[in-house]
Order: sequence, then C-alpha cells, then structure tokens
Amino acid sequence: MDHDHHHPQSTDPENAETVKDPVCGMTVAVGPDTRHAEFQDKTFHFCSEKCQTKFKDDPWFYASGHAAGHKKAAPANVQYTCPMHPEIIRDAPGSCPICGMALEPMVPSAEPSQELTDFTRRMWISAAAAVPLMVLTMGELVGLPARDWLGHRTASYLEFVLATPIVLWAALPFFKRGWDSIVNRSPNMWTLVSLGVAAAYLYSIVATFLPGLFPEVYRMGHGVGTYFEAAVVIVTLVFVGQVLELRARERTGDAIRALLDLAPKTARRILPGGTEYDAPLENIMVGDRLRVRPGDAVPVDGVVIEGRSSLDESMLTGESMPVEKGPGDVVTGATINKNGSLVMEAGKVGADTVLAQIVDMVSNARRSRAPIQGLADRVSAVFVPTVVGVAIFAFAVWLIVGPEPALVFAIAAAVSVLIIACPCALGLATPISITTAAGRGAQAGVLIKDAEALERMAAVDTLIVDKTGTLTMGKPKLTDTVALGDRAAAEILSLAAALERGSEHPLAEAIVEGAEAAGAARQDAADFEAVTGKGVRGRINGRSVALGNTAMMQDLGLGTTEAEARADVLRGEGKTAMFVAVDGTLVGIVAVADPIKEGAAQAIRELHGQGLRVIMATGDNERTAKAVAGELGIDEVRAGVLPEDKKTLIDQLRDSGHRIAMAGDGVNDAPALAAADVGIAMGTGADVAMESAGITLLGGDLMGIVRARKLARATLRNIRQNLFFAFAYNAVGVPIAAGLLYPFTGLLLSPMIAAAAMSLSSVSVISNALRLRRVDL
Repeated sequence: MDHDHHHPQSTDPENAETVKDPVCGMTVAVGPDTRHAEFQDKTFHFCSEKCQTKFKDDPWFYASGHAAGHKKAAPANVQYTCPMHPEIIRDAPGSCPICGMALEPMVPSAEPSQELTDFTRRMWISAAAAVPLMVLTMGELVGLPARDWLGHRTASYLEFVLATPIVLWAALPFFKRGWDSIVNRSPNMWTLVSLGVAAAYLYSIVATFLPGLFPEVYRMGHGVGTYFEAAVVIVTLVFVGQVLELRARERTGDAIRALLDLAPKTARRILPGGTEYDAPLENIMVGDRLRVRPGDAVPVDGVVIEGRSSLDESMLTGESMPVEKGPGDVVTGATINKNGSLVMEAGKVGADTVLAQIVDMVSNARRSRAPIQGLADRVSAVFVPTVVGVAIFAFAVWLIVGPEPALVFAIAAAVSVLIIACPCALGLATPISITTAAGRGAQAGVLIKDAEALERMAAVDTLIVDKTGTLTMGKPKLTDTVALGDRAAAEILSLAAALERGSEHPLAEAIVEGAEAAGAARQDAADFEAVTGKGVRGRINGRSVALGNTAMMQDLGLGTTEAEARADVLRGEGKTAMFVAVDGTLVGIVAVADPIKEGAAQAIRELHGQGLRVIMATGDNERTAKAVAGELGIDEVRAGVLPEDKKTLIDQLRDSGHRIAMAGDGVNDAPALAAADVGIAMGTGADVAMESAGITLLGGDLMGIVRARKLARATLRNIRQNLFFAFAYNAVGVPIAAGLLYPFTGLLLSPMIAAAAMSLSSVSVISNALRLRRVDL
C-alpha cells in the first residue's frame, strides 16, 4: 500500500532516499546539503531556492497540502497585440506584419517595453553621428567651414564613414520592417521610410566613389552633393518620433496599471486556530478567513463575517461617499477599509474577482475596432502606393524640367515625399483614443466592452431605464398604516407582519422590518397560504386574516369601494397599497414605497441637458410609476411592462429612427440590453446582464450613465480631431515635399525637415488622445 499521499512530505528523511517538494511537487533526493525548512516539528525539503522562499512566505499553505488542490491563477502567458490591428496576437514581442508597429502586451505591465529600450539606445547613437555630419555639411552657415579645411573628397569619405554604421546597423529595424511590408504585401510607413533612406544613402555612395557618373553636377564646380547627413538625420528623427510615440503609448495603459496596483500584494489569513499572518495574495483560496485592518485594501471579493466599517469604493464606482459594511455584506477586492476592522470570507479569488474582470474588459476594449475606423482603414490601403507614385512623378518632373543640378533636386523631392507621408498617424487616430478612453472610464466606474459601444453611445437620443434598482433603491420601506375601522394601527401592522413573515416577496420584508421598527407586537400565523399575484392569507389566534390587493379582497367577497379612495391617494404618492381583512371585514391599509435614489433627479436633469429623452419602463402599476416619473421629471412612462415587452418597445422605437440606450440590472433585462443600440448594465446587478451589455456601470446609478455619455462624446470628438490632424497633415505635407511651392517661392523642402514633420504627426495624434485621461466626467 502506498502511504505517500497522506502527507506531501515524508517526515523521516533518513529512511527515504527521495521526498516530494511541497511547493512544486518534484521528487527531491535528500542529502546533507539539500535545501530544507522546519514547520510544526516537520522538516520539508526543496528542489531549489525559489521553492524554499515560496514555502517560507506561507508555510501553512504548502505544509497543509492545500497548495496541491489550489488552482492558482496561473500567470497567463503574456500575449502581444498591435494597437492598430487588434486581430494580430502573438506570444512574443515583435512588430505587426501589417503596419510594422511594435506589438504591445495585451495587459500593460510595469516594465518598459524592450522596443523602447532598444530604440532609445539607437536614437542616441544616431544623434551622436548626426551632429558631426551636420557640422561637415552646414558648418559654413555658422562660420565653421569644415569642408574647406578638410577638402571636398576627404569630407565626403568622412561622411561615408560616419553614416554607414547608422544606416546599416541603427536603421536595421526600419529596413527589416520595410522588407516585411513588401513580403506581406501590406505597404506601410516603414516601406516609405526604408525606400527614402535607402535612396538617399545609395545615391550618396555612388556620388562619393563614382562622381564621374554625374558630369553635369560635377561641372558646376562644387563636387557632387551627397545626402549622407540627410539619411542619418532622417533615421535619428524617425527614432525620436518612435521613442516619443512608444512612451506615449505606454501612458495609455496607465489607467489599467493603476487599477492593477490597487490590489494588495498580501492578505492577512486567519488560521482555524486563530493565528494570523500575511500570506501572498495568489495563495488565498475560496473560503479563507481574512482580516482587513483599518486603512488596508480588501484583498479579494467576499463577504463580511464579523465587524463593521465603512469602505471607500470610489475606485470601482467613481462615487466618493464611503459605504457602510457589516456581517453578511458583500465586499469587493481593492476597495479601501476606512476605520473599523473586518473579518471576511474569501468568495472570489484570482481571475474571478471584479478587479480582474475590469482589467480584462478594459484590455478587450483596447483591442476592438470602432466603425469610424473604417474610413481610415480604406484610406490607408491605397495610401502608400499613392505616395510612392507621387514620389516617382516628382522625381521625373524635376529631372525633366528642374533647374541644374536637376538630378540632385529630383532625388531631394522624391526622398522628401517618401519620408513626410506617414500613414501611422492615420492608423493610430482611432485606437489610441479608444485605449485612453477605456482606461479613463474604468477609473470612473464606467466599463466599456468595445469601441463600437462607445461610438454608438455618443449618438444615442433615447434612454430607457428600469424603475426598481435603477431609479429607486430597490429596497422597499413601510411608509403608512391606515386604520379603516376601530382597530389601532399598531394591531393592523402586527397582523400584517405576522402573515408576511412566511412570504418571500420583497414587499413582505419591508412590512416585517417596519413592524419591528415601530415596536408592534409579534404574532404567529398558521395555515399560511400565498396567492400568486394577489396576496397572502392565514390564521392568527383563531382569526382568519388576509393581506393583498383589490383582486384578493374581491375574491373574499369584500367591497373595497370606500377604501379605494384612500388607497388611490397613497398610490398617487408613488406607494404600493395593500388591504388587510380580518374575519371577512376590511380593517386597514398598509403602504410600502421604494425610495428614490439620491442623485437620480439631478442625473435626469443632466441627461436632458445632453439632449436625451428618458423613458421609464417598469413592471409596476401606472399610478406608482407616474408618481415616481413626476418627481424625477421623466419624459415618458411605460408601466406594467413585462421583460419581453421591453425588447418590443426597443424594436418599435428603433424602427421609428431613434437610437436607444437601455439601462437595466436584472437577468430579465438581458434580451432588451442586447436589442438596444447600447446596453448599459448596472454593475450591481447580474453577470448575464453585464455579458449582453456594451457598457457596464460599476456604481449602478444614473450618474454613471451621465459619465458614460460624456466620455463617449469626448472620445468621438477626440477621434475626429485625430483623423483631421492626420488627413490635413498629409494633404498639405506631400505636395510641399514634392516641390509644389518651388516655382512660386523658390522653396524646396529638405528631406530632414520632412522627417521631423513625419515624426511630429504621430506624436501630435497620440498627445491629443492622451488629453482624454483628464476629461472631466
């Protein structure tokens, strides 16, 4: 019989040649120098220092054998994607086969990208070569005639020596991406840059070593002009642009990084014996008891078992007011415990926590495409071939009709055209805004599932909201007890509560709680019976008691005509009225209301200010619904609506040309959320509602909708600005580079200025997108 499985480690290593490492489960040969640690009078042996350290951090977890059964949130292999082409997903960093951009990790990490480190080094080396080259070629302008001192031939050779390592080594990633773009038949920015740099460099080599090939240039008495310095400065400036762009792109992930940093690294585990210690967060298991001290972040999602405190949940909901929590209340990982000490039971750990899902959702939003992107994609597809065509055309025109030396001018114009045109700015315009907006939204409790939802949200003109839980608290409270005969109100309340103790209905809880708060005598009911859709009845102290609506009273043969008038007054105030009958006589009315959420009225005003029509669709009766709508200033009420009717209502409104956003929190709202142009799930609600919604509000209140709408409009405005920058820039830049202004002003753009302008275009688009990080919601 095998005894090994009773304990992860044999306790008597002398008899056993091998034992199991309690951390990784590997078999370890025991020797005098095997790594080991003591815990609870047992010795444990390890295969490596790493396992030994892990064991020392949390010995109970490994020694008790829990580790073997604990499905750790395995660090998912980091995958990389392209910000412009989210369909590209790779297991290792590299460049995008379509546009050549550096791939970035799907979930931002704290480490700077390898690409950034490498490009920064190449940029500084290129800059170091560019300075002496500029002195050699343009020194005369500042009183340093270095060319005259060295002689023309020597200066040209020196330029060749300085430029070659930069073009052949530093610029290698550009040429590699340029070549890939040709092989993959997806011409992009790197196609243009590599063509431009190669043309300038090759021409300069020929001009330096075979000057006789250009007799007309040579005859003009100043040797053959070379473009070594242009090639190097272009490479340097493209690196500067890339480094600025990569840095800016990393900042778009700041919001996700900030969210990831909210989770504490350890959690204070309470063992069955009562000892407490700080365990690494990844070792926390469902069911663990954890202590949350004042000022600590809640480690994982779970339920409070003991203690009372207020929690700051602003990281989730954007709401600054702390929320009171006590036994039985749900707490969310990464929220901050303010003043009291709590003991909680872990309910969701690792990838199941709300925080992990938020990070996941934001990362997915970054990878989705907005419909507005289609325009840029169509332009990008024909962009590079067009630019190459313009460059060839400019070259030919300069060669035929240009002034002497025509070839030098022709090359300058062609290289400038290739270099200045940057499709990068076009491709980045949309995704970079979406990425930044998704992060900004997450900080304000607005989670965006995809770019399309954000774009549609900006165009919405009608909002449909549910009443219960969205406009109202969703927790009814007892408001009135009306005596119709000679019985005291307290006795009527006592009878109503006795019946309702047996009921599951949410209104029942309100009556029971209200009776306890009012100090009504507690009585017990026998023969309890619930009549669906009507009410409840039973026997209390031998008397037959019924509580319910008008239909219930009619079933008992009681006339409610006089009582109805009293009930209608209550209903007009937004309350639900129920009749109480004892032994066939109507004795009173109890009324319950679901209080309106704080801030709901202000949110409706703000939504109206943004041009939205607000419709309330509720299963409640018309009078109650209208009373709530009147108090909040809602435009239209659809009462007595079943979940399937909500979807029909949305379809009708859409057919009449409206753009609909639907906010709901229940499982029954899922079909309607999916049918609307934008589904908005109240994050306090059901997971299935969040699945079918394009936007999730963690706060679960209407102000979240106001924030989502502001964010959507700001993002769309930002994308339009970016697309304008990119289009306008190329529309103006390319003709100037081709020499359009030369006949009028004598101005021909230097390839170096073209390179600076190109780098600036991408950086300006990203900088504009980063403004979304500070948008006021």
